[in-house]
Amino acid sequence: MVSLKDIASRCGVSTATVSKALHDQKDISSDTKKRIKSIAKEMGYFPNAAARALKTNQSNDIGVLYVDEAAMGLTHEYFAGVLNGFKTQAEMLGYDITFINTSLVGKKMSYLEHCKYRNFDGVVIVCADFQNSDVQELMNSDLPVVTIDYMHYNCSAVSSNNVKCMSDLVNYIIDMGHKKIAYIHGQEYSSVTRDRLAAFYRALESHHIEIPEDYVREARYLEADEVAVQTESLLDLDDPPTCILYPDDTAIIGGINVIRQKGLKIPQDISIAGYDGTRISQMMSPKITTIRQDTDSIGREAAKRLIDIIKKPKTALVERVVVEGILLEGESVGRI
Repeated sequence: MVSLKDIASRCGVSTATVSKALHDQKDISSDTKKRIKSIAKEMGYFPNAAARALKTNQSNDIGVLYVDEAAMGLTHEYFAGVLNGFKTQAEMLGYDITFINTSLVGKKMSYLEHCKYRNFDGVVIVCADFQNSDVQELMNSDLPVVTIDYMHYNCSAVSSNNVKCMSDLVNYIIDMGHKKIAYIHGQEYSSVTRDRLAAFYRALESHHIEIPEDYVREARYLEADEVAVQTESLLDLDDPPTCILYPDDTAIIGGINVIRQKGLKIPQDISIAGYDGTRISQMMSPKITTIRQDTDSIGREAAKRLIDIIKKPKTALVERVVVEGILLEGESVGRI
């Protein structure tokens, strides 16, 4: 590896002069800078990241916390899209990303301890149990943190416009003639669920539609088995719904299986709608009516906000950035 001393020897100057030239300091001439930079490039010099971190107290490395309950990892289309957008934008701005874990060299440590161990400049929490004490500790720390789809008083957050998107979806279903609309939503402790649920009730209220309490049920996101159980219960009601909304385009498969096992057709006998706008939802027959979330923009916005906080901590504000989604009408909601 080429060192500053090697470059200094080749240029016939001190290592201090080489350092100043490579850092564009003003107390040496532009000609000297150009000559030293040219020779450094010719010799194949690259700055040592560890040495730079010691000097600037910045690693140019961002931690990514991603722990999904369904254990789908990077096969989860929504989070994979968010992560790809984040990675692309962070790298464009000169940062690397590293996934956070709690086990290093045989030692168990908290998320915050791992971040300090790795000397991360900041952290994005893409998916996690936000009620977990380790996650709370991380969000309450002095480390710059941006969250995805979760509001915390100490962190900026980036999310899809769940309120408007759910309103658009329910209004479309009502415009198709449906009044008996059921909703199998995700976990109630999730801020995403709370926003969508409130928007669901508001849309019904604006059309003066009342539904039985039995029409609203809970199942974990991505859990097709739980959704299947709730779908069967809804279809077995004395007055079943004509349309069922599902928490996401993955869990909806559990509902579709139950509907078909009962000999019903979509949308002739029962209409359904999902959420996320995954590619597979648009390849199914019939195409799923759903909301496509702009995952790339969500990831990019998170990277921009986090790096801005890292670079300008004195002017940083806790913000909520909302990214618009789009209704995909599909073919799974029939007209009444």
